[in-house]
Amino acid sequence: MSDHAFPKAARLTKTDEFSSVFALRPRRRSPHFVLYVCANGLEQGRLGIVVGKKFAPRAAERNLVKRMVRELFRCRQDQFAGRDILLRLQAKFPRADFASRTAIRRVCLTELSGLLDVAARPLPVAAAAAPPDPATPASQPATPA
Repeated sequence: MSDHAFPKAARLTKTDEFSSVFALRPRRRSPHFVLYVCANGLEQGRLGIVVGKKFAPRAAERNLVKRMVRELFRCRQDQFAGRDILLRLQAKFPRADFASRTAIRRVCLTELSGLLDVAARPLPVAAAAAPPDPATPASQPATPA
C-alpha cells in the first residue's frame, strides 16, 4: 500500500472511539468546524469526521466536506502519528454567502488546513499526570490588596 493511502486502520469507526475523543475539550474552533485531538497510543494517526444533516442538509455538501477532510488528512498523515483527530461541522454554510460549491470548497480548505496545522502541533501534557511540586504550598491564604 502506498504512503498516501487511507486504510480502515486510519479511521475512527466505532462509537466508543468517537465518544472517547468527544469527551475531551475541543482543541480549536473555526467559524464552521470544531477540532478534537487526543493521543491514541498507536503508531498511526486516525481520523473521524462528523457532518450532520442539521448543518449540511444536502448530501452533496456533506460528501464534499468529508472528501476534503479525508484528502487533507491523507496527504499529511505522517504528521498525525499517535493521535486521534475528530473534526465536526458546527455551523451551516448560508446559501446567500455560499451559493456555489466552489465557495464552500474555498472556505473549507482554508479552515481545515488551519485546524490540521493545530492538530499537528505537539499535544499538551496533562496537568493531572504531573505530580504536585512539594515546594509550593497547596493553598495560600488570600492577602488583601
